[in-house]
Amino acid sequence: MRKKAVSLLSGGLDSTLATKLIIEQGVEVVGLHFTSPFCTCNKGGKDNGSCGLQAARTAQELGVKVVVRPKGLEYMDIVRSPRHGYGRNMNPCIDCRIFILRKASEVMVAEDAGFVITGEVLGQRPMSQTKQALKLIDKESGLEDLILRPLSARHFPATRPEREGIVNRERLLDITGRSRKSQLVLANTFNLKEFGCPGGGCLLTDPLFVPRVKDLLAHDENPTMRDVSLLRIGRHFRLGPETKLIIGRNKEENERLAVFASPPCVRLSPVGFQGPEVLLEGAIDDHVLEIAANIVAYYAKLPALPVTVEVRNANPTKQMFPYIALDPNTFKL
Repeated sequence: MRKKAVSLLSGGLDSTLATKLIIEQGVEVVGLHFTSPFCTCNKGGKDNGSCGLQAARTAQELGVKVVVRPKGLEYMDIVRSPRHGYGRNMNPCIDCRIFILRKASEVMVAEDAGFVITGEVLGQRPMSQTKQALKLIDKESGLEDLILRPLSARHFPATRPEREGIVNRERLLDITGRSRKSQLVLANTFNLKEFGCPGGGCLLTDPLFVPRVKDLLAHDENPTMRDVSLLRIGRHFRLGPETKLIIGRNKEENERLAVFASPPCVRLSPVGFQGPEVLLEGAIDDHVLEIAANIVAYYAKLPALPVTVEVRNANPTKQMFPYIALDPNTFKL
């Protein structure tokens, strides 16, 4: 076995420490970072995300190359129907780890590496980091005996890199549980500064976000990454089986919605008053436009007067719609 490993490098505390522990043993390490539209550290919701930038900074501090891979649309099939089920909400944690490790095995071959490192800690996450779950993940990923978890290694049987002397088991750790006190002490010992989101997570565990995902998958058999990215922006409303409305909550979101507003989508902008931008997708008629215009008026807190908006499509027009006393929560996701 080659003295080289691929490390799943999220940019968070645990994966940073796991990587550092193996580097300290003279093993060549290549970082592997997966971007996800559901990462809670991805504040801006952009493709590369803040986690991707953090992983790059972490890799630089550790002195390792980092390979970046998007989870992509293939991952949405797992979100739609995970073989091993969901956690409390719509988080397919076990299937997600299997997916990531299968991709890691491809990178391992491409990099001519001998094994994979992860920052997983026994008992830290209730669904995917129990002994039973980790054993299942190892087996179904096709990397059984080749996955090393340096932070909790003493709680598991020795892996092949340990047995072959590539890694000294005595220098690995026995951390368990949700607390990160031990990790923070170790980071200070190594004088590591570039790590983020010690408790970073997944939006698929968020009960307020999950209805948007369910709605998308229920109404679109083949969503694009654009559709997935839009889930993170603004307020979402379902106006009909084929019609969805997204409304900006602030100036930044209004600007971002404008970027996404390419045909056949329709963009609505307030005329004569300050209010949010609106993006309409799907089947759009005068009735839909009327409801959308009144939702704009609702969030702009306009009085009960006719509402004028600019309908920005192939042929932009200014249209006035009568006031409707509606409750947007009727449509809100």
